Amino acid sequence: MSEAATAADVVALISMSLRRERARTGLSLTEVAKRAGLAKSTLSQLENGAGNPSLETLWALAQALDCPLSRLVDPPRRGIQVIRAGEGPVLHAEHAAYEAAMLASCPPGARRDIYRVIGQPVAPHLAPPHLPGTTEHLIIGSGRVLAGPEGEAVELGPGDYLRYPGDVPHIFDALEPDTSGVIIMEHV
Repeated sequence: MSEAATAADVVALISMSLRRERARTGLSLTEVAKRAGLAKSTLSQLENGAGNPSLETLWALAQALDCPLSRLVDPPRRGIQVIRAGEGPVLHAEHAAYEAAMLASCPPGARRDIYRVIGQPVAPHLAPPHLPGTTEHLIIGSGRVLAGPEGEAVELGPGDYLRYPGDVPHIFDALEPDTSGVIIMEHV
């Protein structure tokens, strides 16, 4: 995806990726929608390039298709890539002031994705469990956050690092405006 990707470009890429991943799994539209907890019509619209899926919807679809989220929004490619601050495909949470920009998707044979995240102290971003065996690494660049598994979240500030299981419910609760960091997701 180019650095100047528009929202329409991101939606088109997601549409193509959903069709590709559903074909890879051999699952019907009905079965993927059921596994993701979505209406079949919603999934059909997304596969046809209509709609603007939230981060939560894309996570549910990635789980249903047994693939990393990155495979739906930014397929891996070779070569040098520069993503300037504020650029790249950005996904927004549905119920929180939280966004994640894909920085590096997992190349073939590797099992990690890298995201730049920004949160606002409006409502916490509650993430459902990702694929079994997922580990998340969070490094805070600015602001303060309460992050980690529900019930075990810790407060972090600039330069702080946290490793935690991503296959359990977890939280990113920005305590200051424009709290930002980098999340590295490892998949087994």
